[in-house]
Amino acid sequence: MQRRTFVAGAAASLAVPTLRAQGSNLPAGPVRIIVGFAPGGGTDILARVIGQKLGDLWKTQVIVENKAGASGTIAADYVSKQPGDGNTLLMAHINSQAITPALQKLGYNSETDFQPIVLVGVTPNLLICNEQQPAKTVKDLVELCRKKPGSVSFGSAGTGSAQHLALEMFMLAAKVKAIHVPYKGSGPMLTDLIGGQINYSFDTMTAATPHVKSGKAIAIAQTRLKRAGAYPNVPTMAESGFPGFEATTWYGLVGPAKMPTAMAKRMNEDINKVMLMPDVVEKLQASGAEDGGGSTEKFAEFTQVEIKKWAKIIKDGGVKADA
Repeated sequence: MQRRTFVAGAAASLAVPTLRAQGSNLPAGPVRIIVGFAPGGGTDILARVIGQKLGDLWKTQVIVENKAGASGTIAADYVSKQPGDGNTLLMAHINSQAITPALQKLGYNSETDFQPIVLVGVTPNLLICNEQQPAKTVKDLVELCRKKPGSVSFGSAGTGSAQHLALEMFMLAAKVKAIHVPYKGSGPMLTDLIGGQINYSFDTMTAATPHVKSGKAIAIAQTRLKRAGAYPNVPTMAESGFPGFEATTWYGLVGPAKMPTAMAKRMNEDINKVMLMPDVVEKLQASGAEDGGGSTEKFAEFTQVEIKKWAKIIKDGGVKADA
C-alpha cells in the first residue's frame, strides 16, 4: 500500500470546523482517493493530478492510496463498503465498474453500490512495443502472430482489464493467438515491456505516454475510432485494417452509495472547475483523456451504457476471467 499526501500544513487543521460551519456539503477532514492499480499507471496519474488541485481548493489533505490487484476490484470493493461521509472516494475505472462485473461474481454491485460524481476522461489504448520487436505496424504484428501462434506476449493491468479485453478483441478480429500476461497495474507491466520481458501491450494512453515520449516504447496504433489530439500521427486500429475497432479506457470519481447526492453534486462542481484549469487541461490532453466533465447524471448514464456494452462483448466473445 502506498500513499501520497497533497496540500497539508496549517490550513488543513482548520478545514474541519470551517467546512462544517459553512455547511458546504464537503467532507470534514482528510479525503482519500483510492486507486485500484499500482503507482505509475493511468488511473494513478490522473488521481494525483485531480487530487492535488482538490487539496488546494478544499484546503485539506487529499491522499492518493493504492490498493492494487484483481483489475481494480479490490479497491472498488473496499470503497463500496465505506461510510458515505465523502472521506473515501474511488478513482473508478472501466475495469472495476464495467468489465470485471460481467466476468465474475464480486462483493459489490457496480450499478447500485456507488454514488457517481464525475467522468474524468475517456482515453484510447495505445498498441505499444519495445524497441527490440521486429513488428512495428499492425499489419506486421498480425503476420508475426500468424507465423508464431501463441508465442507473442501481450501485457495487461490484470485479467479482465481494459488492456486484456482490447487484446481479446484484436485476437478475435485478426483470427490470431497470443499470450496474455497479466500484472497488478500498468506500472509494473510497462517496466517489463521496456525491459523486454514481454513484447506488446494495448496499454492506456495515460500510462504509456511518458514512455512513448521518451522513446522507450513505440506506439503502433490507437484504439478509438478517431485519433486523439495528443497523437495525431498514430493511426487508429480502424485505419489499420480493423473497421469499427474501438476499445477505450475511462476514469471517473465515485463515492459509496450512501454518500448524499448534495455532496456528490458539490464535489462535481469543484472537480469540473479543476478540470478547466489550464495546467490540468494540458495534462489531460497529453494523456489522451478527453470528453470528461459534466453532471453526475451524465456519468451515471455513461456507466450504464458501458456496463451493457462490455457484458455483450464478453458474452459474444466467450471471454473467461481465467483466460
